[in-house]
Amino acid sequence: MTEAFHYPPELFNLLVDTIPLLCRSKKDVVLFFRGAGVAPEDITEVANLVLHSPNTINKYDIVRTVLTNVNARGDSALRARSEILKRVVEFESFETCWENDQLKAKGLVASIREVVHKKDSFTRMKKERDTERNERLAKQHAERNAIIEKRRMLDDIQNRLSALFTMDDRPHQRGKLLESVLNDLFQTYGILVRQDFRRKDPDTAVVVEQIDGIIELNGQIHLVEMKWLNSPVGMSEFTPHVYRLYSRADVHGIFIATNNYTDAVITECQRVLNQKTIFLCTLHEFVMLLQRQDDLAQFLKRKSEAAIIDKNPFLEIL
Repeated sequence: MTEAFHYPPELFNLLVDTIPLLCRSKKDVVLFFRGAGVAPEDITEVANLVLHSPNTINKYDIVRTVLTNVNARGDSALRARSEILKRVVEFESFETCWENDQLKAKGLVASIREVVHKKDSFTRMKKERDTERNERLAKQHAERNAIIEKRRMLDDIQNRLSALFTMDDRPHQRGKLLESVLNDLFQTYGILVRQDFRRKDPDTAVVVEQIDGIIELNGQIHLVEMKWLNSPVGMSEFTPHVYRLYSRADVHGIFIATNNYTDAVITECQRVLNQKTIFLCTLHEFVMLLQRQDDLAQFLKRKSEAAIIDKNPFLEIL
């Protein structure tokens, strides 16, 4: 139960009517405020009057003057205002009041308790609304930042991908960079599981198998193969990837090529679809996807559905 800022008029007037009834004498009123931690400069004037000219001021005047001074101090008198209110709300010793004032004092204290309770309820509701609003704004801010960061990362990937087309004199390096660029693209969309996986012979530590990337799509693991070739992918480049799929249970396959596929590869891919899910992509499709700022997950889902439902392993999306 706290009063964070100034006493509102209703509460202020109730306090002016109540505190004099809780204190038998004018000196008791001054002591009440001193005990509540009111600053000496807010009490000095009335205390001097009580001491030297008691007939010129009554208990109600004392309370009104001190509460006005305390109210005027704003946040610096927050503790004193809270303590004054606390002492009134928690007041139980009504037998210390003048007998004729006891019933009235009880009624006024009850009224103050009701006002404070309502105010505290409103304060709590406001705090809850403010907390909810702040959480919502923080979430929106985080989402906006995530979108901005994702766009920045995609722009970087697009620039890196475009730079690969100028590396005709370094084909091997370009091929490795292609893996890195596309794996970063998968990771940006949160669908990359692992990149550049190598399986080694346990005895010789010789690499016996290399997978360019592993992603999870629609709850299924997909092995990804990427090839930058100056000609369409033929059976010699395609067959090792198919073998990897057949050597593992419950995995699907994705092949990404720079310059399309031979008819033999597409025919073989259609045959493989009877037992394994595999679909084909071209680098040009990824370039166009980045330019359109499309969603990679939806792009891959369409390709996968075409392979599974329509038995079409090479649905081009340009």
